[in-house]
Amino acid sequence: MADSDHEHDFDDSFAEDEASLISTRSLENFGRKVTTTASHLMGPGPSPSAAPSGDGLRIDHYHNAMAAVHKQLQQPSVQRGVFSMARTTPSELVRSKLSRNEIKHRALTSLSDELLANIPYVENSYSLFQGFQASFPDMTDEGKKHRRRVSRGRKLLDDVEHIDGSPENVSRLKREKSSMMHELHLLMIRKNMASCEIRDIDNKIANLTGMRRSVLDRLANLEQDEAVLEQDIVDMEARLEEAQQIAQENAAAGRHTPIDDEDDGLIIEAEEVGFMSQSIYEKIPSNQSTPTRTKNVKSIRRKSMPILHEHYETGSAIREIRAHRDTILAIDFDAPFGTMVSSAMDDTVRVWDLNAGRCIGLLEGHTASVGALQVDHNILATGSVDATVRLWDLSKAHYDPYGSGFGDDEEDEDGIAFAHPDDQPVEPPAGTMAECPLFTLQAHLDEVTALHFRGDTLVSGSSDKTLRQWDLNKGRCVQTLDVMWAAAQASATLGSSDGNWRHTARGSDGTADFVGALQVFDAALACGTADGMVRLWDLRSGQVHRSLVGHTGPVTCLQFDDVHLVTGSADRSIRIWDLRTGVIHDAYAYDNPITSMMFDARRIACAAGEDVVKVYDKVEGRQWDCGAGIAAAEEGRKTSIVEHVCLRDGYLVEGRENGIVGVWAC
Repeated sequence: MADSDHEHDFDDSFAEDEASLISTRSLENFGRKVTTTASHLMGPGPSPSAAPSGDGLRIDHYHNAMAAVHKQLQQPSVQRGVFSMARTTPSELVRSKLSRNEIKHRALTSLSDELLANIPYVENSYSLFQGFQASFPDMTDEGKKHRRRVSRGRKLLDDVEHIDGSPENVSRLKREKSSMMHELHLLMIRKNMASCEIRDIDNKIANLTGMRRSVLDRLANLEQDEAVLEQDIVDMEARLEEAQQIAQENAAAGRHTPIDDEDDGLIIEAEEVGFMSQSIYEKIPSNQSTPTRTKNVKSIRRKSMPILHEHYETGSAIREIRAHRDTILAIDFDAPFGTMVSSAMDDTVRVWDLNAGRCIGLLEGHTASVGALQVDHNILATGSVDATVRLWDLSKAHYDPYGSGFGDDEEDEDGIAFAHPDDQPVEPPAGTMAECPLFTLQAHLDEVTALHFRGDTLVSGSSDKTLRQWDLNKGRCVQTLDVMWAAAQASATLGSSDGNWRHTARGSDGTADFVGALQVFDAALACGTADGMVRLWDLRSGQVHRSLVGHTGPVTCLQFDDVHLVTGSADRSIRIWDLRTGVIHDAYAYDNPITSMMFDARRIACAAGEDVVKVYDKVEGRQWDCGAGIAAAEEGRKTSIVEHVCLRDGYLVEGRENGIVGVWAC
């Protein structure tokens, strides 16, 4: 069996070898036939008499054709054509057969309409390859170009005297000219590229500006919704507090059981609840008709602060409001795009929603104009010519931020940051501020010209030449500081007479207030008076701790932080004092008396008898103007004088003589 298999394998291998030999022999036979045929056609071959008639004619015809081709190749024109064709690229051969218009037509017709519609329009007259060639690193090396130009210029100047008509000199000059022209061409290309790049950047800036405006409007809408939600939360907290108080009163009237206060996490006995529920203001004179429950001074702080004004360009106008019909005396606001209160010589006090530019309501109670006011969150204090100080809770205003009862809602939605003043101030619905009055402080004998409160302490200054400290928890005056007595004590200590005092209550003659400005912080009180003195009081002892001497006119405004005290005066100057040493740190002079001043972490803004607000940037150390007077000067017209300014976190509000309030990004 094994032998038979071996014989079978041998037969198969022998058959394969035989097949390969047959195929090789076939190829060799075919090659010999081709060689023989070619030699008969191109070789010299036998003479026509010896060869057959057909073969001789075929050989003669081939030799005659090759002789004719050789004769044509010897002509100069044919040789030049062949040589030029050998140096020509395939693309040039194609262009030589087609015209330029035909090439453009074929190139365009080969593209679809969708591709043709998306081809950008480019004003650049140079191709992409030319731009790449011009921007090659070797050609953009400024140092090499400068050295090359300098050396070439010197070489040409040196060769001016040796120029001749020799072929070498002419050829060299042509090469130099060609090189210069090439470099000039590259410079033109680079210049065109830079111009196109600038236009492209301008287009991108325009697109980004539009995108920024869209996002800014969206941020404005978000902050408006945020303000509405904040108001709803305040209303809900008030209702919750009222419900809890009623529940505590009911529990106290029933039985002595403990009541769990979830907000404070404390257990309060029923007797203590009954005692604590009694008003702490029952000792106030009985002429107060305000309900006991509305007299509590409770400051409601916002849970979020607006940031829209931070994205406006510095010095840009945010809003103008026709607030009053007469000169504005005082303005203040709690936060950017928050609540503003303004008073004027028209004897009105108005509350404004800066977010929507609308008047919330009028505060009625004073019998004369209000010359001093302060807003701290929802608490407002106003000092009037009627010698009284009144406190108000603005969170109790009946105000619909969506605009119910205030006009067309659609017009107000779009006016978050772009509005124009009307001819007359808009009158809000009656009764919106009916529940806002808290209580009245009565002790002064003359006009209240300055006030400031912090926490439960309020200090007021009057033309009766006294400063009074008020305890807001008890609603009464706890200390009276006699400024004249303090001045007399200082004069006696210095051994000089005090003959500079005069009654300077606000009047038509423009005289300054006796107490021009004050600010309190815990037991520290700073007060500026008409004698140009700035006195620092210690409320614990009722004594003057230090007197700052420097102003030569009445002090009209002041403000201090933990390091510096800034004061403005009718002597047309602003002075910055170092509270640690009591010396003047810096001073700035202006053309007119300073009527109002306020500063934040970066800027000092003041009203100096002009139609613009004078701003000093403490970080950059520069002075600049902000207000409607800048645009008015460019247009050749005049605007009203700025009388009062208020600044917080780069958000500036200024009040003018004509009753208009301007809001600016500062």
